[in-house]
Amino acid sequence: MPAVHHKLLLEDALQDSPQTRSLLSVFEEDAGMLTDYTNQLLQSMQRVFGAQSEMGLATEQLSQQLLDYEKKNFALGKGDEEVITTLQNFAKTVGELNSLHSELANQMADSMVFPLIQFREKDLTEISTLKEIYGIATDEHEAAMVKYSRLPKKKENEKLKSDLVKEVAYTRRKQHQASLQYYCALNALQYRKRVAMLEPMLGYTQAQIGFFKKGIELVSKKMDNFLTSVSNMTQNIQAQLDTEAEAMRVSQRELLSVEDTVYMPDKDTEPVNRTLIQKAGFLNIRNKTGLVTTAWDRLYFFTQGGNLMCQPRGAVAGGMVLDLDNSSVMAVECEDRRYCFQITSPTGKTSMILQAESKREYEEWICTVNNISRQIYLTDNPEAVAIRLNQTAIQAVTPITSFEKRPEGSPNPDRAKPGGVNAASGGSQKSGAATEPEDLIAPGTPIQFDIMLPASEFQDQNRAGGRRTNPFGETDDDCSTESDDSLLQQVFAVRFQGSMAVRCGNNQEVIYEAMRQVLAARAIHNIFRTTESHLMVTSSSLRLIDPQTQVTRISFQLGEVCQFAAHQENGRLMGFVVEGRDWSDGDEEGEPSFSAFVFESNTEGEKICYTISLAKEIAEAKKDPEALAQLMKNMPLTNDGKFLLLEPETGDTTNGAEDDLESEA
Repeated sequence: MPAVHHKLLLEDALQDSPQTRSLLSVFEEDAGMLTDYTNQLLQSMQRVFGAQSEMGLATEQLSQQLLDYEKKNFALGKGDEEVITTLQNFAKTVGELNSLHSELANQMADSMVFPLIQFREKDLTEISTLKEIYGIATDEHEAAMVKYSRLPKKKENEKLKSDLVKEVAYTRRKQHQASLQYYCALNALQYRKRVAMLEPMLGYTQAQIGFFKKGIELVSKKMDNFLTSVSNMTQNIQAQLDTEAEAMRVSQRELLSVEDTVYMPDKDTEPVNRTLIQKAGFLNIRNKTGLVTTAWDRLYFFTQGGNLMCQPRGAVAGGMVLDLDNSSVMAVECEDRRYCFQITSPTGKTSMILQAESKREYEEWICTVNNISRQIYLTDNPEAVAIRLNQTAIQAVTPITSFEKRPEGSPNPDRAKPGGVNAASGGSQKSGAATEPEDLIAPGTPIQFDIMLPASEFQDQNRAGGRRTNPFGETDDDCSTESDDSLLQQVFAVRFQGSMAVRCGNNQEVIYEAMRQVLAARAIHNIFRTTESHLMVTSSSLRLIDPQTQVTRISFQLGEVCQFAAHQENGRLMGFVVEGRDWSDGDEEGEPSFSAFVFESNTEGEKICYTISLAKEIAEAKKDPEALAQLMKNMPLTNDGKFLLLEPETGDTTNGAEDDLESEA
């Protein structure tokens, strides 16, 4: 007999993945077909049993009729004595045959019909009952998960949360127990169905052999070996069933002996794995059901190569939802739900909002999508590459709240000093070779994620070349004068991503490297919240203004901006490098220091770069009245004599910007 190649794994019952459901549907379909076939087979066997019972009644009636011939007293019955004796002998023979037929009918009832009826009423009915219980438990678990998913984040009610967690754990345990019993029954059915098919025919054949054995000893001897082999086979299958049933009982006890935290959401004890390049699990996805209404569906998502796949319940295979190559992922606030994140395609035209079950799942999904978007899976050893990149990023990127210097005694103090390399060797070093990241930014350089600094740091007016205003919005007189006579004023809505000290200011690669490190640091440390500001570009300075208070957070003279560029792939990212002086060594002139600032704009970063470039042209043209006149002649002007470049981009945000926006970088 063929061996069993497929069975439902009890270890997969708790996860309840679509793959397990798909395999379960195969078992259920098999059970349904087996039920239909068993009913048809039972009808045929009952018909045979009915015919055999009728045969016994018929032979009994025949024997009685043969005996009644003597009692008829035929008028012409002379010479019937031999006939009567012969008929009596026939009646005796038929009587003996009648007893054999009755015994055969009883044997058919016991060994052929009854086992099949017992299999149908016991095993198949048990499968049907367990299927209903499993379906009810699944529905209760789904309902509990819906309630738990709606648990608010802002106004968290501990009693409500505790009740919902207990309800989820109870329904999950109930579903787990029901699924284990259902899986065990379906696995055992694969053995029982073969016994149920063979046992009735074995009993039927043995009954027929016993019926004909007195007259066909030769035939019965020929079938003895076959019947013996069938009987041995049935015994072997029964022994396999007993062994498998015992193993399933042991496994079931072990799986049910786990702690209650296994059934509770958001109770993960394992640390977050940030080096995953594959991920699978259930997520809630937000779908629009109308112009302003949305609905959340709980579906099974998994990654395959560079694609995000989704497999609904009952589906044989999953379908691609989004290409993750070069995509972006970020945490979002959505409908007061916890653990939400958004995945956006490289073009920005396609995006989806998903919700994880726990904080660990939420962080691992973000890290996995981020790793896949960098196409790590295409390398020869993607796991090793992901681990190496994660360790390198953690070691090279240290987020802090300000441009604090390294403490004394820290490793590599010379390399950590901004501008230390180019200050000694100039910009010609490695001019003929590719620039390494270490030549642009010192490893371990701290990153500033917010412009809002503590009060003590407003005293450092010369660091990074920036001229910060005080917290009360007062500015120096010279800055005010330059703003008043500025020929160019253009305002852009931007979100500050981060800034850091760099080693040179004459290479655009330093801006791209700063963008990479800032965004990598935000992803690693889950810093996705940003504050919107207004970047004002004038012919004399760059100013970052708070849209609500109109207080200048930081400003730079245009001459201090030595490099500016937009991201080559993400057009909404732009940055610039500011040159300043560092007097920490006691030099009268001060060592040159450079700082890179990274922003995300609501428009194309190239527009901001073009405006800064034009501002520098205006600043140079101011030195030559003829050149300034020619420039003003070629460019459109506003009614007050300023250069007209673009339409205002801040819109209603001038009156009050929304704080704590989520970055899409």
